[in-house]
Amino acid sequence: MKVRSALAADAPALAELLTAAYLGQWVYTPDQMARRIGTPDSGRFTLSAGSGTEVVAGLDADPFVTAPGGLRVQLYGDPVAFTPLYLEALSRAHRLGYRQLLSVVRQDHRPQVEFLGAAGWRNAYQSWGAHLDLTGFDFASYQTLEEKHYLEDTEVHQYQLGSPEAPWEALHRLYAESLKDTPRNPTTTHDSDSSEYFRKEIAAGRVFAAVRRGEVRSYTALSLEPGRVSSEHTATRAGDRGQGLATLVKATALEWARAAGYTAASTGGNVANLPMLRVNQRLGYLPEPMWLTWVQSVPVAPSSAVTSPA
Repeated sequence: MKVRSALAADAPALAELLTAAYLGQWVYTPDQMARRIGTPDSGRFTLSAGSGTEVVAGLDADPFVTAPGGLRVQLYGDPVAFTPLYLEALSRAHRLGYRQLLSVVRQDHRPQVEFLGAAGWRNAYQSWGAHLDLTGFDFASYQTLEEKHYLEDTEVHQYQLGSPEAPWEALHRLYAESLKDTPRNPTTTHDSDSSEYFRKEIAAGRVFAAVRRGEVRSYTALSLEPGRVSSEHTATRAGDRGQGLATLVKATALEWARAAGYTAASTGGNVANLPMLRVNQRLGYLPEPMWLTWVQSVPVAPSSAVTSPA
């Protein structure tokens, strides 16, 4: 089994193998893979493994922004090639100065889970994902909660980028404050707490905020895809927690999405964030297999200190 840096000609095969590895949850195109391979970056790389001209497996490696010194790797394709791909990635990580490798795979990605466990990686962090069929979502169950907060002078408002009336400074301030006490791991931690990141990565779709006399008490942000919405972040002021505000803003957002023609919603987070887990259970989200973050230290002498399956 020969391992080498991926070539542009490998893009169609690698895109197909990567899509299959994620069980079709995300679709990768040959163009996307070709751009990745053709974009020079000293901190990341893509490997191909095969025999002759046939590509049977690949590995993508990228800096893991929220794990200092970490390189995120994704194995895909024929498990027989995982060992040589892993060893080559480990050697390159050592040369590039990385201190650890991380791989994020779902619980039902069996070839990767089995390989990482056998190779001595540590299952260090767990995250959950969940989905909701919006065609059956009924906001009527939350009208009492909406009326309760309305009588307390709190209403949910909808904003999008470009809304001149949106309280962007207050929304960003709540976002940044919430990051300080939210359970986190490298997979669920946001890359930045800056205003620019919030506007571009968190609030680029729709934001639904519970506002009382000009003060933002809670919000949820949705990203929008064809037919589907995803929860990017939800936060409630520390003094306003436990009053159902997160449930209200998320229910309002889901009702808007349903009425707008979206048919599915997804969400997720750290398994340690039990309050948000309970909110999503109340809203009817159905849990999916967990996401597992596996960690392996980069040895000082990788050739003599690495474990791989027989």
